[in-house]
Amino acid sequence: MKPGLGLYRHQLTRDHFQFARQAGATHVVAHLVDYFQGGAQTPGDNQPTGAAQGWGRAGDPEKLWSAGELIGLRRAVEAEGLKLEAIENFDPAHWHDVLLDGPKKNRQLENVKTILRNLGQAGIPVMGYNFSLAGVCGRTTGPYARGGAMSVGMEGPLDEPMPRGMVWNMIYDPDAPPGPVPPVSPEELWRRFENFLKEILPVAEEAGVKLALHPDDPPLPTMRRQPRLVYQPQLYQKVIDLDPSPANDLEFCLGTIAEMTEGDVYEATERYSSQGRLAYVHFRNVRGKVPRYRETFVDEGDVDLLRVLRILKKNRFDGVLIPDHTPQMTCAAPWHAGMAYALGWLRAALQIIGSE
Repeated sequence: MKPGLGLYRHQLTRDHFQFARQAGATHVVAHLVDYFQGGAQTPGDNQPTGAAQGWGRAGDPEKLWSAGELIGLRRAVEAEGLKLEAIENFDPAHWHDVLLDGPKKNRQLENVKTILRNLGQAGIPVMGYNFSLAGVCGRTTGPYARGGAMSVGMEGPLDEPMPRGMVWNMIYDPDAPPGPVPPVSPEELWRRFENFLKEILPVAEEAGVKLALHPDDPPLPTMRRQPRLVYQPQLYQKVIDLDPSPANDLEFCLGTIAEMTEGDVYEATERYSSQGRLAYVHFRNVRGKVPRYRETFVDEGDVDLLRVLRILKKNRFDGVLIPDHTPQMTCAAPWHAGMAYALGWLRAALQIIGSE
């Protein structure tokens, strides 16, 4: 197993790559979507939370990530002794009508295919994604972690309807007419997802890229009156059973699975790692379940992360684990300190189980 670090778009710099290497990471997962563009969210390097208005503006619908751009990023990462393992999340500007089943769906399916081919050409093996209408929303920030460290949690469900022009908690059309996006049924959402896999997985296979699906975060059956795809652990099996393609993999988020109200994180880890379906792992801890939970330091939450690592080792998982979120520590560099703490704990844990 390999320790990695996830970096937001504005963090894809030499300084951050050097920090990752110094903190013990060997791999990078890069976000190319700019979540911090024009929205009201937590300042600085902390994860975006936003409000009912979302994270902010999506990107340029006419500007896809090119092979040249991706190759340049990979080389910059490699120049600091790291490997670029994955890109995480499509930009809503590039595929909003795939999610919404809108009039631009067919054209935007071609966008996704182009991006996957570009990743393959750049030698980037994984594309993480969320197939979600409301996206990551409804979370709050507060002194939730040990010693009053600032962290993210949830104080209750978000039922305010999603406005037109928004999907996945980002605005893709600021000029959309007023009013909410009509809710759809869970069956309709699964139909859209199945059609997406049928169209996209052959291209991913040909490009040598794995698609890795993140579970819904927060994992409630509905958010903003829209259904959720994977909000209980067993629904990941439905994803796998829809298509046996080796490119149909999971972005396995321990924190989100621990927040779910059914099953448990250890059973889920055993089930999906034994099938060889984990592309990479989001390695974090939480306390509580939806609709009220807190993100914690890796060593203080409800999840015994050493037990999780032992399950992964038993099932021969050899992929990347990243602390995708962590509380912010009280110092001049809150994000850096939190991530260094999480990576140090992870490296020590890997050494412990490696000697067993």
